[in-house]
Amino acid sequence: MTRRTVRVDPQFFTELDAQLGESRGPDGEPSASDFLLIELPTIAEAFAAQFDGLLSVYPDRDDYRYLVAGGRLVYAVVVVGQLIDDDSISLFGVEIDLSGPR
Repeated sequence: MTRRTVRVDPQFFTELDAQLGESRGPDGEPSASDFLLIELPTIAEAFAAQFDGLLSVYPDRDDYRYLVAGGRLVYAVVVVGQLIDDDSISLFGVEIDLSGPR
């Protein structure tokens, strides 16, 4: 099993901040900081340990993969990562679903 280093691209933070606020929402919605502390470590671990087994974003590009997962704070999350030249992974896309039960 190949274990890779995972980095988070600034684009990831931009997308995260657009979806979750700086502080918790009025109905208990998580903040961006909550997500980074509670959800991101598990997501990063999945990319580090299981990148080659994750779903391909593009049929002809094995360097782009995505993870669909349920979360502790969010109903579901989709994260996109790319294997880069130094054999590390850059997480750059995130889509969060808060609509389901938590």
